Amino acid sequence: MSEVVVVSGNPRPGSRTRVLAESVGAAVARREGVSSPVVVDLAEYGPALLAPDDVRVAGGLARARAARVLVVATPTYKGSYTGVLKVFLDGLPHQGLAGVVAVPVTVGANREQAEQSGRHLRGLLAELGAQVRPGLAVTEADLGDPGVPDRYVAALADRV
Repeated sequence: MSEVVVVSGNPRPGSRTRVLAESVGAAVARREGVSSPVVVDLAEYGPALLAPDDVRVAGGLARARAARVLVVATPTYKGSYTGVLKVFLDGLPHQGLAGVVAVPVTVGANREQAEQSGRHLRGLLAELGAQVRPGLAVTEADLGDPGVPDRYVAALADRV
């Protein structure tokens, strides 16, 4: 069982969403007294997400299911989480995240947009059986300030 797993649902490699997700995952791991989180970056899978028997995607799904704490991060696309994140999570069976603590992290153009996306993501994670904790709704403008992700992480660490 992996202690902390981070899923970055941004389809772009090297995204700021991934950087934020890794920061959150590292903070949670430190708080839990475990090693660095395992990162599953969906940008690395590309079209393989649509292949039903892709070994790498199956490995990512297995990591998510084995997590004690799962940090799921996504930018807001059309008012919700990304399609690549939905496709990935659709690969899980009914109650596939049962027993997993999930922390949603959403990024939007403004606070309202990020919070709306967070509501959608929390609903999806709950449907999969996860124990969903309060997450983070981050604005894109805040990502430009190098100190802001640390403040979000500090606030989250007190709630997980």
